[in-house]
Amino acid sequence: MFAAACARESAQPSPAAPVQPSASAAAPAPAALLAPEQATEQSPAVFKAKFATTKGDFTVEVHRDWAPRGADRFYNLVKLGFLDDAAFFRVIDGFMVQFGIHSSPQVSAKWQDANIPDDPASQSNKRGFITYATRGPNTRTTQLFINYGDNASLDSQGFTPFGQVTEGMNVVDSLYKGYGEGAPQGLGPDQERIQHEGNVYLKKDFPQLDYIKTARLVP
Repeated sequence: MFAAACARESAQPSPAAPVQPSASAAAPAPAALLAPEQATEQSPAVFKAKFATTKGDFTVEVHRDWAPRGADRFYNLVKLGFLDDAAFFRVIDGFMVQFGIHSSPQVSAKWQDANIPDDPASQSNKRGFITYATRGPNTRTTQLFINYGDNASLDSQGFTPFGQVTEGMNVVDSLYKGYGEGAPQGLGPDQERIQHEGNVYLKKDFPQLDYIKTARLVP
């Protein structure tokens, strides 16, 4: 189904030559970002994360009982600063906005296979609800999407919401949509290239994309 395909991560990338550092390459990543096996802290029952973006701020409220494994992974990602400087690389008007590939290929490589098991669905993919993208059963890692509309058709396909945008949905609505669907189906960013080349690729070839400046837990 078209909607389901759009919410999924791209297929497992094939082996590629190491990316050579460029003049604009970022500094080495903190050690904690390179150890997904240690990011196992249990989240609070309910918590909030505030996203500062290039279009403004929005807040996500997470309910652990909706999807415990998904909530725990998200809590650890935000606490580690994993989502800082991440691009909103796939923004489909009326459907969803996808993000969650790290800006550094070094970090992306460590998390690419850091899968968490699926959670049983307890909520629907309604407008403003946040969910993981997947490559199939039990393949959730770090990629996320926020629903723009009612995507209930995704509920039975492993797309389990764990939270929702409670403030700033107008900011989410305003994220740049001009590139459309990603490659190879469309002319937008290629997920495999983001994984291997990071933000260097995106900022060169897709300069109008919006980004997360910071994502922080709300005290």
